[in-house]
Amino acid sequence: MSAYIYDHVRTPRGKGKKDGSLHQAAPVWLLRTLLQAMQQRLDLDTALVDDVVLGCVTPVGEQGADIARTAVLDAEWAQTVAGVTQSRFCASGLESVNLAAAKVKSGWEDFVVAGGVESMSRVPMGSDGGAWVMDPRVNQKTGFVPQGVGADLIATLEGWGRDDVDSFALRSHQRAAAARAEGRFARSIVPVKDIAGLTMLAEDETIRANASMEAMAKLDPSFAMIGQMGFDATALRRYTTVERIHHVHHAGNSSGIVDGAALMLVGNAAAGQKAGLKPRARIRSAAVIGSEPTIMLTGPTPACRKAL
Repeated sequence: MSAYIYDHVRTPRGKGKKDGSLHQAAPVWLLRTLLQAMQQRLDLDTALVDDVVLGCVTPVGEQGADIARTAVLDAEWAQTVAGVTQSRFCASGLESVNLAAAKVKSGWEDFVVAGGVESMSRVPMGSDGGAWVMDPRVNQKTGFVPQGVGADLIATLEGWGRDDVDSFALRSHQRAAAARAEGRFARSIVPVKDIAGLTMLAEDETIRANASMEAMAKLDPSFAMIGQMGFDATALRRYTTVERIHHVHHAGNSSGIVDGAALMLVGNAAAGQKAGLKPRARIRSAAVIGSEPTIMLTGPTPACRKAL
């Protein structure tokens, strides 16, 4: 049994701060917007969908209580559509797609919507606590450090300086801005509107089209202070060949703190034919792997090798 991707939609990425354009949009409103848009643009009989699998890194507060099932009902999809929320940290949305493909390939389900939601302006990162961060015994045993310190450690180990990471970030912003100008996101982005129908955000808010090396050079490192609070020492105890960590990451070259949601419709061939849909891609393989927890950001490479 093969698993096909039939459609994908996402909200624009809003700045994940209180002054961001999507701060006033509750997480369930973001999902409601996408579910309704998917149904309308595909003329989809939602009763054909078996499950909605959503990733959420911080599934508490407004994002808690199985927000996937809540959003299904709020979007007025068929009552029979189930919903489940899971967390695999930053890979949660990708894991949702993996699970959807596995469900379809097993033959147990025909259509599954997969995706994720995070409103970081309303539910800040770390709001859920957890032993890894909050329990000193577990924290010390696992060598936990925040991701920013881990990223700085990777740069130090690989010999990447401030100019290296800044120039990479600059190219990323330039390419994203060019792709947006060429309309490459137009087919997938669904503008978010408020309850009165007024547009809150129609395009990504976190692309810096005017980014420059000069502007980034003025930004202070974001993780030097928390490194000095003890996390640098934790990392150096594990990586004894490093004399000190060079803190090169800052707000201009780090991954964004954002509000947003994304959905993908995954199904088998028969389900697509029944719904009158043409597949856009086929999912052949997926893989997960645990990486060294002090660095924690190096997992995608061995996971890709495992999948391939």
